[in-house]
Amino acid sequence: MAEILQKDGTWTFDGETIRIVPGSERGVHVLRRTLGELAVPLTAVAGIAHEPGRRSGRLRLRLRDGADPLLQVARGRLPDAADPYQLTVDPDRAGVAEYFVDEVRNALLLDQVPAGPSDRYLLPGPTVPLSAAAGDGTVTFDGECIRLEWNWTTEEGKKSAGPQSLALADVRSVEWMPSKGLENGYLRFTVRREPTKAPPKHDPHAIDLFGFKKDPLMAVVAAAVVARLPHPSGAGAHGAPTSLAKAPEAAALPAGPAAGAPAEGPDHDALLRRLRELGELHRAGILTEDEFSAAKAAVLKRF
Repeated sequence: MAEILQKDGTWTFDGETIRIVPGSERGVHVLRRTLGELAVPLTAVAGIAHEPGRRSGRLRLRLRDGADPLLQVARGRLPDAADPYQLTVDPDRAGVAEYFVDEVRNALLLDQVPAGPSDRYLLPGPTVPLSAAAGDGTVTFDGECIRLEWNWTTEEGKKSAGPQSLALADVRSVEWMPSKGLENGYLRFTVRREPTKAPPKHDPHAIDLFGFKKDPLMAVVAAAVVARLPHPSGAGAHGAPTSLAKAPEAAALPAGPAAGAPAEGPDHDALLRRLRELGELHRAGILTEDEFSAAKAAVLKRF
């Protein structure tokens, strides 16, 4: 078990799942507090790193593309303070952060987790029902129906159409764009039978965002909807329950057993074969001395 506790939050790793609990301090971003605890399966992880700093460091977790509905919606546009996969690390906890990184990397190597894209969502997305108010309206989602309601800032033409109710089955796609400079952001639902090119402030299926602190909460609602739509890979609907480089250790080894295989006790013959494979990779120069030592130690723990 690896664990790091900070004011910003707490991360724990039990060998299979990274649990992320946001801090309760007032400075913790509202998006992270709204999401609450996240359980990230190791199969969804592409990499992890600790970035030390003079005043504070940062622990960064990178997920596989397509594994998380929130990152699918955000597309790298979340501010650092709102990113649930970053943790501010005090200088005196740098050693703990490094240990946490080593434990996760060793597990990725030992379990041969691929760092490439996922063809299904490996995280379930935000829980519902969910509601957020920002910009010119409020959006509510109960898992089956999306409701849009307007406020006093809404353009009259849009407001005159009244509140909108959209069945999930009628939604083709969801797009969230944060405000940038003088340009407003938006949350837009594209409906199959009623596509529109109207700007968000006139589109009855969009919330126009003005760049205030609660705007990112619209990304949370968007993620809850996206998690229930077909996966963008085309492989089908969401499954069960993104910014670092690909983990070279994971890429160096052949693919492991299929996900979902029944858990069994350690197979000593398989572990011996794994040790021989690691030795061959080390002699071939694919694994460095440190990588080989860490991987060998992780295999030996299984005996």
